Amino acid sequence: MDKADETGLKAMAHVLKGMNNKLEGKSTTYIGGILQYKKNPDDSIWEMTIPINPVLYNSLGIVHGGITATLADSAMGTLANMLAPEGYGAVTSQLNIHYLAPGIGDTLRCRAEIAHQGKNTMVVSAEIFRADGKKAAQATGSFFIVEKKVSSGE
Repeated sequence: MDKADETGLKAMAHVLKGMNNKLEGKSTTYIGGILQYKKNPDDSIWEMTIPINPVLYNSLGIVHGGITATLADSAMGTLANMLAPEGYGAVTSQLNIHYLAPGIGDTLRCRAEIAHQGKNTMVVSAEIFRADGKKAAQATGSFFIVEKKVSSGE
């Protein structure tokens, strides 16, 4: 760490804070902890916002497309899981994303809503916005509705 510059230290602090969020139960997953999701749930719309930090950058110094896709998949999947019947969950079966502008600024916000809800599948749409209001991406996801298995503890 003694060789890290300010950007490296900022990235490490972000990851460590995210890992700590998971360990303290503030996040249900490590990826959620590291991305430091802020959630705004609604009955039919789900919003998630992540702070942009150098740990999320690609080699061009903008948010890596995979991070944007993860934000979209997480927001859409969370909404699908909230709307799945009791005892069932939703898993991604297809994800389409169109990148429209570079991920820059302080935050990325994803707004997801149901496009179709069937018995065995759901289709969810999402828009990802930068802090300046510019749309950075739009996405759709298809989700299978599957029965949750009770863990045997093995």
